[in-house]
Amino acid sequence: MQPQTGKRFLITGANSGVGYSAAVELARRGATVILACRDKARGEAALGKLRTEAEGPGSAASEAELVLLDLASLDSVQRVAEEELAHGLPLHGLINNAGVMAPPKRQETQDGFELQFGTNVLGHFALTCRLMRALQMGRGTTLAEAARVVTLSSIAHKRGKLNFDDLQSEQRYVPMEAYAQSKLADLMFSCELDRRCRAARLGILSIAVHPGVAQTNLFKVGSGRGLAGIAEKVIQKTIGTLLNSELGGAIPTLFAATAQAAKGGCYYGSQGFLEMRGGDVGPAKVAPQARDAEAQRRLWEVCEKLTGVGMSLREMPVA
Repeated sequence: MQPQTGKRFLITGANSGVGYSAAVELARRGATVILACRDKARGEAALGKLRTEAEGPGSAASEAELVLLDLASLDSVQRVAEEELAHGLPLHGLINNAGVMAPPKRQETQDGFELQFGTNVLGHFALTCRLMRALQMGRGTTLAEAARVVTLSSIAHKRGKLNFDDLQSEQRYVPMEAYAQSKLADLMFSCELDRRCRAARLGILSIAVHPGVAQTNLFKVGSGRGLAGIAEKVIQKTIGTLLNSELGGAIPTLFAATAQAAKGGCYYGSQGFLEMRGGDVGPAKVAPQARDAEAQRRLWEVCEKLTGVGMSLREMPVA
């Protein structure tokens, strides 16, 4: 990664996992990172940890910031965006990283949306639209210096299907189906955003990524007793060889956010076994349903209607 001195990145869900790892690496290379977190205590703990871990020559760890953002509340999204715009500072990268995965029972956001679709899709849609002016300030004079919007999808999108008649899973809620739909929608939103930004020559690239399957505590706990404990350790070790580390999962995000080789409208991910792990980054496999341009447009219009947020696309064109 090239030095990122002078650049500002806002990362949602940056208090742990892939988002935190990306924040640390960006801060180490001179970027000011804004950790957008829902929980104040966890956010403050992550900020303190980052300032220690990212110390070193050229680091901007001391400049890292914390903002409290609940993507399950459109009021919270609006407040954070207005506060960011009030600073009058450019935003060079927005990393839409936070997400909710497969709660066993259907839950709703503060605005009455199904929790996964409302958080993973609508919250990030509204945040991106509201921060467009700051992103336009962060772009250069050519597309090579474009600001970036990086949105995390998932290999689970391949199993997803947009059910426009039941996007909120009111008629039928299956946890992983709802999650896969939200990640499919994230990928399609990213593609449609890039198309619209290019058409308006805004100097902003929209890029989607996936982190593979990062290791979690799910595979690190067990009884630890007798033959069962031995079996658990063997299973954990075997599964662990197939999964990405948190830093490994962050590499596609960092590539999309900073590399000149990253192209708008594309989808990048880990290149290892079944795209689940690996330090190498390259084009990821896109499910046929994600390429449906008409569905991408329709999804955008639905998001505008549900959030009440639109986006001006005719300001500050670049060559």
